[in-house]
Amino acid sequence: MSEPERTPVEVAVGVLIDAAGRFLMTSRPEGKVYAGYWEFPGGKIEAGESVEAALSRELHEELGIVIGEVHPWQIEVVDYPHARVRLHFCKVYAWRGDFEMREAQTMSWQTLPVEVVPVLPGTIPVLRWFAEERQHDGPTHRA
Repeated sequence: MSEPERTPVEVAVGVLIDAAGRFLMTSRPEGKVYAGYWEFPGGKIEAGESVEAALSRELHEELGIVIGEVHPWQIEVVDYPHARVRLHFCKVYAWRGDFEMREAQTMSWQTLPVEVVPVLPGTIPVLRWFAEERQHDGPTHRA
C-alpha cells in the first residue's frame, strides 16, 4: 500500500540578480530544518496571498529590503523528509534598502559554479536552469 500523497506547502522564492549577473543566496538559520544549507530566500505563501505579495513580505521580513517588479520564472515540487513543497521561483532585478540579516542568516552573492556549501537540494534545479540560460558547462556547485 502506498503512502497518501502529501499536499505541497506553497513557497515563494526570490532569485535576486544584481547588475553584474550575480545571484543572492542565503544560509538557513539555526533552528530551522536544514540549518546552514544555502538557498534562495523566500517563504510560505499565506492563505489568500499571491506569490508576488508573499515574496515581497518574506524578503522584507528576512532581508529588510523592498523589492521591485517580480518576474515569475519556474515552479518545482520538492519532496523533503519533513514536507513536500511547491517552490515558485521568481527573478527580481530591483530592490531598495540595505540588506539586514533579520534571521541571523548569512548572505553571499554567487555565480556559477556556486562556492558556498552545502546547497539545499531544492536549490540545485535553479542552478541547472542558470547553467542552461548562461551556457555554463561543468558543475553548478561544489558537492
